[in-house]
Amino acid sequence: MRAASATLRGQLLRWLLIPLCLLFVVVVATSVLLAGRLSDRVNDSELVEIARELALHVRAADGHVGFDLAPDAERTLLLDPFDTLRYAVFDATGARIAGDAELALPPAGAPFHDARVGGAAVRVARYATRVDGTPVAIAVASTRHGNDALARDIVAGVVLPSLALILIAGALVAWGVRRGLAPLDPLRHAVAARSHRDLSPVPTAGVPAEVRPLVAAINDLLARLDEVLGVQNRFIADAAHEMRTPVAGMKAHIELALREEDPARVKASLAHLYVSVERMTRLVGQLLALARNEPTTVKALELAPLDLAQVAFDVTTEWVPHAYRHGIDLGFEGAGRHVTIAGDAGRLTELLNNLIDNAIRYSREGGRVTVRVLTTPTPRVSVSDDGPTIPVAERERVFERFHRLLGTRADGSGLGLAIVREIASLHGATIRLEDDVDGVGNTFTIEFPGPL
Repeated sequence: MRAASATLRGQLLRWLLIPLCLLFVVVVATSVLLAGRLSDRVNDSELVEIARELALHVRAADGHVGFDLAPDAERTLLLDPFDTLRYAVFDATGARIAGDAELALPPAGAPFHDARVGGAAVRVARYATRVDGTPVAIAVASTRHGNDALARDIVAGVVLPSLALILIAGALVAWGVRRGLAPLDPLRHAVAARSHRDLSPVPTAGVPAEVRPLVAAINDLLARLDEVLGVQNRFIADAAHEMRTPVAGMKAHIELALREEDPARVKASLAHLYVSVERMTRLVGQLLALARNEPTTVKALELAPLDLAQVAFDVTTEWVPHAYRHGIDLGFEGAGRHVTIAGDAGRLTELLNNLIDNAIRYSREGGRVTVRVLTTPTPRVSVSDDGPTIPVAERERVFERFHRLLGTRADGSGLGLAIVREIASLHGATIRLEDDVDGVGNTFTIEFPGPL
C-alpha cells in the first residue's frame, strides 16, 4: 500500500510540477526576448537624441553643407560611462562631411541596425533631416555594453521573482499533495492490520469520494472470494464426508479378512473390499472431473466444430453392454443428419457419460433409456429415463454437488449432474429437466447455441 501511495504521490507531483517548470522556461525565454527589445528601444532613442543634437550643428549655405561642433561640446555629447559613441554626418550625395571615417552611412530603409565598426559590435541609428532645405543624414553608433547590461538587469528583475514564485508554488503543491493523500493512510493501516481470514468489507467512513469506487470494488472482490471460499470449504467437507464411508468399509473388510481363516470368507471380504474400492475410485474420478470443469479453473476452452449426433451415438453405443447387464433398454434416436456445433469432444463425452450413467442407475429394472439428438429450434441432446419422477421443487437442487434424492436406493455420489451442469456452462449451453414424454421418468435436455 505504501509503494502504491508513493507512486501516486510521485505522479501527482510530476503532473503538477512539470507545468510549473515549463511555465518558468517560458517566462525566462519571454523575458530574454522582451528585455533585448526593450533595451534596444531605450538605446535607439538615446542615439536618435544624440543625432538630433548633432543636426543642430550642421550649417547649409548656397548648397554647401558644413558642420560646426566644438571639441568640448563633442566630448560632452559623446560622453557615456559604458559605451563608446561614434558619429558621422553625410550630405545629400552620401559624402561624409564630418565624423568617424570608419562609420558608413546605413541604408535609407534601416533606421536602426547592428553592425561592426573597428572590430566592435555596435548599434547604429540613421537620422535624416533638412537644414535650410538641404538633405542631411547623420549616423550615430554605440557599442552594446550598456545595452546588454540593461537587458540583463531586466531579465534578472523578471526571472528572479518568477523563480521565487515557482519554488514557493512547488513547495505548496508538494504540501498539498501530501495533505490530500493523508486520508489514505488510515485505509492502508486498516487493510494491513487485517487477518487473511477476515473477508469482511473494508469500511468506507472517512475515505475520499474519489477512492470510494476502488474500495467498493475491493469489497465486491472480498464478497466474491468469501463466497468462493465458502463453496470450496463446503465442497471439501462434503467430499471428506462422502469418502469416509467407503474408507470405513474398506477398513472393516480388511480387518475382517485378516481375522478370517476360512478362504471362502476371506474371498467374500475381498469382494466387498473391491466394491468399496470401486466406489471410492469412481468418487475420486468424479471429484477430479468436477474440479477440471470448474469455470474458475478452465483458463481457455478450445472449442472446435464437431458432429453432436456422432458424439452422442458413439457414447450411447459404449453404454449398451452396461445397460444390458442391468436389464435396461438403451436406445438412440438421431437427427438423421449431421448436427455441427462448437464444442470440446472430450468434455461432451464426459457430459453424456454422466447423463446416461445417471439414467441407467436410477431407472427401474426392465425400464427404457433413450438418447435423442434434435436440431430445431437449436441443437440439443436429451436423455430420458424410467426412474422415479423428480419433484418440481427438487429439480434445481439435483444439480447441486452431493445432492441425492431421499428414498432412492441407487448407489451414487451426487456429483454426476453437477459435472453435467459445469460442462454445459462451459459450452454456453442450458440444461433443462422435465417429465418424460410418456409420463414415466425424467428427461434431461442440453440446448446448445445455434449451429455453425
